[in-house]
Amino acid sequence: MESKATDFKPYVSAEQSPAEFTFKAVVTGAVFGVLFGAATVYLSLKAGLSVSASIPIAVLAISLGRRFLNTTILENNIIQTTGSAGESIASGVVFTLPGFLFLTRAETGESVGDDFFNYWTILTLAILGGLLGTLMMIPLRRALIVQEHGTLPYPEGTACGSVLIAGERGGDFAKTAYQGLGAALVYAVLQKVLHVIAEVPTWATKQVNRYFPSAQVSGEITPEYLGVGYIIGFHISAVLVGGGILAWLALIPLLATLVPGDIIAAQLVKLGYLTSVQTAGGPGGWDPATHGFSDTAAAIYRAYIRQIGAGAVTAGGFMTLLKTIPTIVSSFRDSFKKADIGTEGVQVRRTEQDLSVKIVIFGSIALAVLMVLLPQIPGDSIITKLLIAVLVIVFGFFFVTVASRIVGLIGSSSSPVSGMTIATIMGTSLVFIGFGLTGRIYEPAVLVVGGMICIAAANAGGTSQDLKTGYLVGATPKYQQIALFIGVIVSSLAVGATVKVLDTPTPDLVAQGITHAIGSDKFPAPQGTLMATLIKGLLSFNLDWQFVLVGAFMAFVVEICGISALAFAVGLYLPLSTTLPIFAGGCMKALVDWNAKRKNIIEEDADLGKGSLFSTGLVAGGALAGVAVALLSVNDGIYNALASLSLEPALVGALGEEGYQLLGALAFLGLALVLYRVATKRN
Repeated sequence: MESKATDFKPYVSAEQSPAEFTFKAVVTGAVFGVLFGAATVYLSLKAGLSVSASIPIAVLAISLGRRFLNTTILENNIIQTTGSAGESIASGVVFTLPGFLFLTRAETGESVGDDFFNYWTILTLAILGGLLGTLMMIPLRRALIVQEHGTLPYPEGTACGSVLIAGERGGDFAKTAYQGLGAALVYAVLQKVLHVIAEVPTWATKQVNRYFPSAQVSGEITPEYLGVGYIIGFHISAVLVGGGILAWLALIPLLATLVPGDIIAAQLVKLGYLTSVQTAGGPGGWDPATHGFSDTAAAIYRAYIRQIGAGAVTAGGFMTLLKTIPTIVSSFRDSFKKADIGTEGVQVRRTEQDLSVKIVIFGSIALAVLMVLLPQIPGDSIITKLLIAVLVIVFGFFFVTVASRIVGLIGSSSSPVSGMTIATIMGTSLVFIGFGLTGRIYEPAVLVVGGMICIAAANAGGTSQDLKTGYLVGATPKYQQIALFIGVIVSSLAVGATVKVLDTPTPDLVAQGITHAIGSDKFPAPQGTLMATLIKGLLSFNLDWQFVLVGAFMAFVVEICGISALAFAVGLYLPLSTTLPIFAGGCMKALVDWNAKRKNIIEEDADLGKGSLFSTGLVAGGALAGVAVALLSVNDGIYNALASLSLEPALVGALGEEGYQLLGALAFLGLALVLYRVATKRN
């Protein structure tokens, strides 16, 4: 491997010194980091999924650089490096920190973590976790990116390097991505503002149906879900929707047949969704007078399916982690063996200049001190906070190494960051129990450790891909590392603000007595709920283990059948309305691939295909439109003004409710066909 690393020649040689770390490149990258960070927050809260931002940012950087900024390829690389931190930070934050809202409820009825779910705590944890992920990658770059250049492909980083090099040589990649973004924005205005397109067309059977009670098929037909499905492909999207079909067309009708309404209501009371069985409301619209629900499927989903799904996700994540143990062990061993930190003070070529290892050592110490001193970090004593700091540094180094090695093999999108986070939470809980720190008061502290490791591991994966891109194009590593630090800080400012804005309940939610939009059907935050459920079960024994174990064994059965248990479990946990439109995107990808095979068309790089680029535009445009509407809806006046623009009442009056929903389904089908046409177009 050494010879391959030595013989490799980057696109820009070490002897050349074109403009690279410039003000315009860093600022442009920071702007993209803010935009894609906000979009990732929205998408992750709704669907529990994130999509790599590096390639679309690289495409946009080429377009802007050529037309307006006159940037070099190395400046474009700094733009995508700085901007990509936004997606990594956002996914790590959203997958864990909403868990503060779902920890054990205190006597006041609020979660014991409610006070920590504020902007400053989210900002602090995002910055500290992001910096940790970048810091730990500095001494690993030479070992993993350079020494193993022929072994670890880092697929997203390689694809991104191909985009930048192809853009330098000529080609109009950005046009297709912009077309997708424009189509998504037009569709989103029709759906979210004018309400010409129904948001969630639904088919459901009634509870009184003798043969198939409370079965439900629905789809949140948004452009971002269509784009996500196309990007992840048919197989993964099919496994996702398989979990949803099991939940909504098998488990829910079965439970609706066997479990009386009063028992379901009592379970909702136990979980905190209902005040008492004598009180109307809650998920599914409980009516104590009739002892029934207006939507039994929704009630059963909240009462039982989410806990079964949480058990499945936990088991799926853990099995994914177990499968990667050989990679983990070799990664840990090789990183210690190969990380060469003895070259400081020696003149090295531009393409081999990393930041000093002293920055890693003193930076890690500084992060630990900040964790002990900052009031945003939960802990009832200095000892507890010191324990948090030590666990974060130890788990951080271990899982940053693991994350980088794994994404080098299978890519960031498939990296089992959730499995690493679950392992961290379990390990942290065991340490806390060993020190006698049990009970609900310590739940926020455990979540902080898990959250920071999740953010660090996610950012380490993204950082690794960026450093791979830089290695291919001939970037200066230390400038990339500085750009990543800047990207982490700027993106964290926006990610924290976006989370808090999206958490603000609309007037409709307030009328239902809901104080947090996150955790509601609008933003279910599946991973955050899972982390909180796991912590409560480990520290406070509040878990309904029978439901969790049912989910765990479902995941085990799926895994031994050779199917990804983690993807299936996420589909089981999420509403079918989320996974079904994603599956539609996967079907479009399958059709495009079938058409290409039938015509003997060989796609040199699928990541640069028109379908993938158009889909990234759909994801970015749909998610950004969702964030914009959410921002506008915070103000009651603007919310009411937007509501007055709705054409839904007129369309329902003319077409009927079923006709209105059919119109929405046809609009979504039309968008899918546009995606297919773009993807199969050869010129």
